Amino acid sequence: MKFLKKYELKHFNFTLVIAVLLLSVIGILAVGSALPSAQTKQILGVVLGVVAMLVISVIDFEWVLNFYWVIYIVNILLLLCVKFFGVNYNGAQRWIDLKFTTFQPSDLTKICLILFFAKFFMNHENRINEPRTIIKSILLVAPSLYLIVTQPNLSNTLCIAAVFCVLIFLAGLNYKFILTALAIAIPSLIIFLTVAVMPNQPFLEDYQQERILAWLYPEEYSSDTGYQQQNSIMAIGSGQLSGKGLNNNTTTSVKNGNFLLEAETDFIFAIIGEELGFVGCCIVVFLLLLIIIQCIIIGIRSQNLAGQIIGGGMAALIGFQSFINMGVATGILPNTGLSLPFVSSGLTSIVCFYMGIGFVLNVSLQPKKY
Repeated sequence: MKFLKKYELKHFNFTLVIAVLLLSVIGILAVGSALPSAQTKQILGVVLGVVAMLVISVIDFEWVLNFYWVIYIVNILLLLCVKFFGVNYNGAQRWIDLKFTTFQPSDLTKICLILFFAKFFMNHENRINEPRTIIKSILLVAPSLYLIVTQPNLSNTLCIAAVFCVLIFLAGLNYKFILTALAIAIPSLIIFLTVAVMPNQPFLEDYQQERILAWLYPEEYSSDTGYQQQNSIMAIGSGQLSGKGLNNNTTTSVKNGNFLLEAETDFIFAIIGEELGFVGCCIVVFLLLLIIIQCIIIGIRSQNLAGQIIGGGMAALIGFQSFINMGVATGILPNTGLSLPFVSSGLTSIVCFYMGIGFVLNVSLQPKKY
């Protein structure tokens, strides 16, 4: 079969697989403690994810990339299905009801765009610094960003935009373009934040503005918008060095007092901090860094640009999403909903991240020949 090749087992990155599995085990335990009813689904997600990862790891990634336009179109169609037929929950329409579960296409979008641009940038490798190529790539990512931001899902939109910037950098974008973009982006961000906190600003929804204000002035919003983050910080701090233990019955527990909403997803890091302490948080951060480093190393050793982009793209995605999730839980960033890779509850998120790792593993099986 054309999509299968003969691989050497010595090139299979067991370190990456072990790190992902260990992180998933911590996720299963933490989710079970935060919401016992979600633990079975979390285990199912990990099992399905592992199967998907192992199957994808033996499929030639270059063969898959031949269908990059199909991947792109399927991604857009799924996002359009959300827009017209999606399930609305708490004012957000981000899911498709599959009867037995809900499916969030924006999680799959991240993997699809990494694969699409891996092939697209490889095809334009010698023309990456031409304005036409840059404009074309921006126009290609724009529909996905628009469809996701209008769900509304600003956090995923920003995460995907950041990953796209890394992808085009890995493709060989000239530093002059990067410096020019930074010279425009940094002042624009400052202006945006200045305008965003003003009354009747035109950019953000009311709840989004309140989250930024709660981040800037936590004391003033501690009883409403900033309530979640303040409790999250309290939970992490109360865990001290070794934590209060998983599934504990401590009456002083923030989790046991039901002071954390969505603890199994957006604020899973607060559960880890409270119940596994500083040690548990460090283990999670270490495993995430190990996964990111392994993805980068695999990308560097890849035989072509597409492999480099897949490895680097997955490293960027896991890095950005982890930073945002932990940043929200610790009050470094405004409150926004993003899962912690391989840890937070969410069937679609877990399986999609495992799929991404599967492609990285296949890249590792086809290293550069010296």
